Amino acid sequence: MTVDELEKERTPRPAGMGPVGWLRWTWRTLTAMKTALILLFLFALASVPGSLVPQRGVEPDKVAQLFQNNPTLAEWYDRFQLFDVFTSAWFAAIYLLLFTSLIGCVLPRTATYVRELRRRPPAAPRNLSRLPYFSPLDDPLTVEEAARRLRRLRFRVDVGDGWVAAEKGYLRETGNLLFHVSLLGLLVAVGFGSLYGYRGNVLVAEGDGFANTVAAYDRFIPGTQVSAESLEPFSFTLKDFQASYQVEGDKRGQELDYSAFLSVNDSPGSPARDYTLKVNEPLEINGTQTYLIGHGYAPVFKVTDGKGQVAFEGPVPCLIEDKPSLTSGCVVKVPDAQPSQLGFLLRFLPTSDGAGASLFPGALNPQVQLLGAFSGDLGVRSGRPQSVYELAPPEVMRKLTPLVMGTGHAPLAVGGSLDLPKGAGKLEFTGAKEWITLQIAYDPGRLPALIAAAAAVAGIVCSLTIRRRRVWVRVKDGVAEVGGLTRTEGSAMGFTEEFADIVKVLSAGGKDAR
Repeated sequence: MTVDELEKERTPRPAGMGPVGWLRWTWRTLTAMKTALILLFLFALASVPGSLVPQRGVEPDKVAQLFQNNPTLAEWYDRFQLFDVFTSAWFAAIYLLLFTSLIGCVLPRTATYVRELRRRPPAAPRNLSRLPYFSPLDDPLTVEEAARRLRRLRFRVDVGDGWVAAEKGYLRETGNLLFHVSLLGLLVAVGFGSLYGYRGNVLVAEGDGFANTVAAYDRFIPGTQVSAESLEPFSFTLKDFQASYQVEGDKRGQELDYSAFLSVNDSPGSPARDYTLKVNEPLEINGTQTYLIGHGYAPVFKVTDGKGQVAFEGPVPCLIEDKPSLTSGCVVKVPDAQPSQLGFLLRFLPTSDGAGASLFPGALNPQVQLLGAFSGDLGVRSGRPQSVYELAPPEVMRKLTPLVMGTGHAPLAVGGSLDLPKGAGKLEFTGAKEWITLQIAYDPGRLPALIAAAAAVAGIVCSLTIRRRRVWVRVKDGVAEVGGLTRTEGSAMGFTEEFADIVKVLSAGGKDAR
């Protein structure tokens, strides 16, 4: 063996951490307070897209409109689960890491706090004059009397040979722990609600009804522990919808208020009752809440096919294209038309100006503008899902036969009709109804989450306002002196006045009014 090889053998090598070492390091890093704060910040930051991007569970019509207007952006949003932020995998990962980190922070701090509570206040220093706060007492005082007066001021007191030790402000750490435990409780409540709760969206037009069954939802998001039997068996009918708008000034057309008038059956066989549903005033039945989240127009059409038979008749919910005027795009699919299926692209104008635009969101002069009429196989029986706001996929549209294209025809007023060329049929505009979108949600963790949030606020208030402080009294030959010390950074100014009051109580025996 050469000299170089010997030197290499003698050179100390760094010891490897090994699997256990790496696990210990990971756990310590995850449960550090700094990590918990970072995860809490990321948790709040991850909630921001849920407010900026329309969510499928709250605004499905806006999600559909985004796919229609900007499909590339919508696909990227969908790829990163931005339409379902609060049920996404990345949001759940932050949630679980924060939950684990908080547990790792709370458990050792709780053990330390319990030990601190059981420990008696430390003995008085030999020289109280070296403390930040010191004052001799003019009146003679015994150890027993000093302890009694300090207990009257709600101090924890310990007595020794010629001295009294007192401590106060343990609720500061209690508030700190309450805040962290409440955050855990809030996360548990949210998780419990996700497991045993559900939410869904439904669109209901005037005159139509809804029964709380899975099949009646347009979109249904159940918790993992929810079954069809878990749903509250209520139903309602939308009797009328009324909206009011600003009619004058710069804000003309702005919504002032809107209300849905329902006839509600709380359970099968129960008598119907009237209920007025408003924004932020949900219908609640045994914990299930129904929220009014949007509205639009559903013009009523009647389509007669080429054989003279009525192939379609009813309201068609339209997708809002211009919010200030509620100009809406409508799609009418008539798969039962003979001899060929029919499809229509239309634009609904609540208050038409006669030139293809709407002047006001209210239905003062409703008209329908035909953008296109097609015949052929719409692909509705192919087994592939289709959007009700899309006539057909692009590959299917290329195979359809155009019957009417462009806006050359005059808009149809209520009662107006248009005969299709080649005897393909007739389109009639018979009236205008309105639709509402509802979110129906059951969240058993809602009340526990509210309690946990209130407890967290109370805990942080205690943690920020309560000061930890110690006071000692030494008595020798009938002469007493008192010293004080704060244990909370930045609380010196407040303790200065309190220490002066303590000195007065120890001198005269008066009671602290606070």
